[in-house]
Amino acid sequence: MQQTSLTIILTIIGSMILLTLFTAAVVFVIRNIRRNRRIGMMDEMEGHDFEYYCADLLEKQGFVEVEVTRGSGDFGVDILAEKEGVTYAVQCKRYNGPVGVDAVLRTYAGKDYYGCMVGAVMTNQYFTAPAVDAAKKLHILLWDRGYVDSMLEEE
Repeated sequence: MQQTSLTIILTIIGSMILLTLFTAAVVFVIRNIRRNRRIGMMDEMEGHDFEYYCADLLEKQGFVEVEVTRGSGDFGVDILAEKEGVTYAVQCKRYNGPVGVDAVLRTYAGKDYYGCMVGAVMTNQYFTAPAVDAAKKLHILLWDRGYVDSMLEEE
């Protein structure tokens, strides 16, 4: 009789563990599907929509006073933002290929024009080697596809 009770208890515990593992797997799959859908959406956006998308993402990362600049005549800066007392000038590039050095140079100029402490280029792609070299010398942050994906994972 005691062995039957023990068998029933172990069966119940085993079933609960399996149910918990199954639930965790379903939640994991659903989150990945949603994240991948958001990432895919990023590649389909128009430039100005991508700027607003990036602004929303920065707000979710704790940036405040996030402002999308006007479309033309923005001096290479699409977003102005602040985090922990540091002001940022961000240029957004929704491209189909690598982002070149011109984006870094425009961000450098725009950062100074707006009087910001930090300049950054944010993209759905990656950067060319000359862009990376220029960014290092000019102290411009490069937020590439991998970095933006990591921001999405933190949401």
